[in-house]
Amino acid sequence: MRKVIFWIFIVFFLLYGLIPGIFSAGFGLGVFRKGTSAQKVAFTFDDGPDPMYTPKLLDLLRKFDIKATFFVLGSKAEKNPELIRRMYQEGHLIGIHNYTHQTNWLMTPWTIRRELNRSAVIIEQLTSVRPSYYRPPWGLLNLFDFFLHKQYRIILWSLMVGDWRSEGGSEKIIRKLLHKIKDGSIVLLHDSGETLGANQDAPFYMIQALEVVFHEICHRGYTCVRIDQMMELE
Repeated sequence: MRKVIFWIFIVFFLLYGLIPGIFSAGFGLGVFRKGTSAQKVAFTFDDGPDPMYTPKLLDLLRKFDIKATFFVLGSKAEKNPELIRRMYQEGHLIGIHNYTHQTNWLMTPWTIRRELNRSAVIIEQLTSVRPSYYRPPWGLLNLFDFFLHKQYRIILWSLMVGDWRSEGGSEKIIRKLLHKIKDGSIVLLHDSGETLGANQDAPFYMIQALEVVFHEICHRGYTCVRIDQMMELE
């Protein structure tokens, strides 16, 4: 009986989480993870807003006149409404990263829908615009997430540089970004260090690195766009 239960669990896990995760992250099924337009790159930021680091990041984006995409947590949006309003007023795109940072592999479909809608309502009340872009925590999808397409476009990424860790400081981030950015890149970064596995001071080095990276990619002729703008170019 125990063996039967074990194998039922394994099959369920494969069908519910692992296989959908492989097809979405590995093959791009049902998600948008990379553009094709020449000299265009999209910077995206997860896990915020953070009262310490998000204002500094917004200052930097304004300095370079760059529009970015923020996938925010509904619980943090509730606590920092002024930052959500500032993102919107300064022309950035606001998407959802769910209400809290929990993997979809360990949540039921109805829990995910409830938390998404809860987050969407919070953002809509602050900006008068209901978000329609969604990035699941850790980029992990389950089988039922593919049925969300009528409400949300699921966004993953093509480039991440481990900016959630402080090791290597800003130099590591600069080196990796400048080496790997290419036409249509969707760059994953984080403006909060409070997530499980992250270093709390990691966003400091990320922001420090972006000062150099923005200078260089502008010199190379790249234009930074929001996710919706990149998708319109496809």
